[in-house]
Amino acid sequence: MALPYTVKVLEHCHVSPPPISVPPTSLPLTFLDIPWFFATTARRIFFYEYPHPTLHFTATILPLLKHSLSLTLQHFFPLAGTLRCPPHPTKPYFFYTDGDSVPFIVTESTGNFTHLLSNYPRDVKEFYSFVPKLPMACVSTETQVESIPLLALQVTVFPNSGICIGITFSHIVADGMTIHHFMKSWASVFRSKGDLSCIDKSLPFYNRSVVKDSKGRETFFLKQWWSRRSSWKEDTSTSLSEDKLRATFVMGRQDIERLKQWISTKCQINHESCPSHISTFVVTCAFMWVCLTKSQEVVVSGKNSLNDDELYHFCFIADCRNTHEIPVPITYFGNCLAIFFVSAKRGELIGEDGVVVAAKAIGSKVKELESGVLREAEMWMSKWKELKEVGHLLAVAGSPKLHVYDTDFGWGRPKKSEVVQVDISGTISLAECRDEEGGIEVGLALSRVEMEAFISIFEQGQKKFGTCLK
Repeated sequence: MALPYTVKVLEHCHVSPPPISVPPTSLPLTFLDIPWFFATTARRIFFYEYPHPTLHFTATILPLLKHSLSLTLQHFFPLAGTLRCPPHPTKPYFFYTDGDSVPFIVTESTGNFTHLLSNYPRDVKEFYSFVPKLPMACVSTETQVESIPLLALQVTVFPNSGICIGITFSHIVADGMTIHHFMKSWASVFRSKGDLSCIDKSLPFYNRSVVKDSKGRETFFLKQWWSRRSSWKEDTSTSLSEDKLRATFVMGRQDIERLKQWISTKCQINHESCPSHISTFVVTCAFMWVCLTKSQEVVVSGKNSLNDDELYHFCFIADCRNTHEIPVPITYFGNCLAIFFVSAKRGELIGEDGVVVAAKAIGSKVKELESGVLREAEMWMSKWKELKEVGHLLAVAGSPKLHVYDTDFGWGRPKKSEVVQVDISGTISLAECRDEEGGIEVGLALSRVEMEAFISIFEQGQKKFGTCLK
């Protein structure tokens, strides 16, 4: 199906840190980076209100956008560099040399800006034109070292309506906290018209020696990576060809409080213990997990015999910064995440008390964080591979703690921010609610049939939690 708008490329260039501002630098990977080798390329878009014509944008905004990006990359230089992967057994590493750059694309779109900001379901393909593709990796014929680009940026202007900033990056170089640190720093430097002193107190922290590896996890993970590297290829063909819709569902603060109370009341009625950790994150994820599981029943019902004892899986991540195991500051550059998996039987999830079952499972795992975030580290890569192959895996991207709506370039807070890669099956995104403190925005993409079912189940669930407490 043809897109309902056109996109015209105005400029395609590369932006580097200022010349000779950063010496050639090699940065080692830690054991916290290696599990993300096989992660889907991350893509996010930010929409901003900008009621001016394209000429005004190119004359007054674009030059400073590129200049401030150059200055910001001086401090976030690995993003302009590459991941170097030498032949086995040499370890991969990040490398920056003077002149390395980030692809920067400028486009103009005739798209309906208001439509793209909406929460209601829209075709996932409508968003692909606003995020750039990473350049292809290249291999040196002399050394056989593979060089993999890590970041690409795109700015799209909607004449007299808005601006969209799209970012595509490899998860191997940065987690959400790091990439949003970069985006907020770029926004701050832009607002200050190029004055780098505005980010002096929040510069990225590069000391990798503070990430201790007393159990040899780096070697363990590298062996797994080398064994899979030759056969691995990121598969995005499914998401690009499927007839999927993207939508945002808002859990307001009152909705969340009602859900917490409903879970507690249910446990009391059933004479059960309440979930050990009943936070906003836990109850939101539990509710979404159940709604998605039920909506999938619409598609598979009648095709296969469904087994109530079949295990369904949920995966979430937790930031490890400032923990006793990894005492790095909030500005640490790189990946600093722990990965957690929980499981529940299908029959229990779709049952009357499915949300309670899900909340208990997720809450118990969150509670375990108090006794160590790295307890299950050795199984991160193998468990992910196993569950992806088995199926019935739901994973979470993003977090309300990233504060995506604080990324202000001077045009006001973003009108909307979306994680584009949720169109890959089995992923939802979480963010803080833009318009209500304490609320959560959940982004997801489903087939048309599943989306219709999900909306009905989601709305029925919200009504049930509210009615039960009146």
